[in-house]
Amino acid sequence: MPPFFAQALLEWYPRHRRDLPWRHTRDPYAIWLSEVILQQTRVKQGLPYYLTFINSYPTVQDLAAAPQDEVLRHWQGLGYYSRARNMHHTAQQVVREYGGRFPTSYTGLLQLRGVGQYTAAAIASFAYDERVAVLDGNVFRVLARVFGITQDIAAPASRKIFQQLADTLIPADRPAEFNQAVMEFGAIQCTPLKPDCLFCPLQSHCYAFQHGMVSELPVKSKAKAARTRFFHYLVLRHADTLYMRKRGPKDIWEGLYDFHLQETDSGELPAAALLAAVEAVGGQIDVRRAEEPTQALRHVLSHQKVEARFHVVWLQAPLPVQALQLTGLAAFGSAEVEELPKPILIANYIGNTLK
Repeated sequence: MPPFFAQALLEWYPRHRRDLPWRHTRDPYAIWLSEVILQQTRVKQGLPYYLTFINSYPTVQDLAAAPQDEVLRHWQGLGYYSRARNMHHTAQQVVREYGGRFPTSYTGLLQLRGVGQYTAAAIASFAYDERVAVLDGNVFRVLARVFGITQDIAAPASRKIFQQLADTLIPADRPAEFNQAVMEFGAIQCTPLKPDCLFCPLQSHCYAFQHGMVSELPVKSKAKAARTRFFHYLVLRHADTLYMRKRGPKDIWEGLYDFHLQETDSGELPAAALLAAVEAVGGQIDVRRAEEPTQALRHVLSHQKVEARFHVVWLQAPLPVQALQLTGLAAFGSAEVEELPKPILIANYIGNTLK
C-alpha cells in the first residue's frame, strides 16, 4: 500500500471536511438515507431533502409504513424517482425480512433492494467500521489522476481495477474516515473541472499533475446523445376540477401524476388533433373559454429531453365515469393537486401558470 496516499488524505480531511448531519451518526438507516439521496445529486441540493426525510421518517419503520405517494411527494424535484421507489421498497424489506435492523456486513447489505456495491460499502464502513473501500465518481477521479489509470471508468471491466486498488489503500484501523476523506477530497479539492492542484497535498505524487494530464483523466466514454420527445399535455378542466392521471411503469416518472398526454413526432399539435384527443376521452370543449397553448418548455433528463406544451382545455361537462376508467384520469380539486407527487415540470407549470 502506498503510505503517502492514506496519510495525506487523513491529514487533509479534518481541516477541510464539510459539517454534514450524516457524519455525526453511526445509524445505518440515516447513513443509507443520505447515500440514496446523494446518488446523482449534489450535497447542496440533497441536504434539504435529507432533513425532510429524517424529520418525517425518523426510523426505517416510519418510512416503511408511509404511503408511496407521500414518499414521492417529499422526493419531488430531486429527480431519478426510481431511487425513491427503491428506497421505500427497501425500507419495507428491512422491516419485513430483517426485523427493522439493517444487515451489519457488506455482503449482507448487498441483499437489500437498490443497494449496490458503493452504497453497501459506505454503510458497512461508516456504520460498522468494516474495511471495504467505497468507489463513486469522486473516488474514480482521484485514483485515476493520482495513479495514472487510463482505463475507461464507464466500462464495467474497469471497476475491478479501481476496486482492487482502493481496497489496498484503505487502512484497517480507520476505514470510515478514509472513505469519507477520499470522497470529500474528490468533491471539493480534486474536482472534475478546475481542481485545486496548486494546494494539493498529493501534488508531488500525482501522475496526472506530473504528466500534464489532469484534464484528460479520468477517461470516460461519452454517453449516447439524448433523444428528444415531444409531449402535448391536455390540461382538462371543469369548474374547480383538474383531471390528472398516475403514470405507469416502464417510462419516465413512474408513479407520479401528470395530465392526459399526447406524444407526437414534432413540436406541433394541430387543432384538429387536439379536438380529436379531447373527444377520444369523452370530453366536449367549451369553445367560449379557449386558451392558447404555452410555449414549449424543455426539460432535460439524463437520457432524454422532453419538449412539453400545455393545452388548457375547459370542458362543457365533467368527464364521464367510463372515460375516467379507460384513461386512468381522475378528478382533483386544487388542494388535492397540491398534495400529489408530480414531476418538477408539472409542479412548476401548476405553480406558475394555473390559478
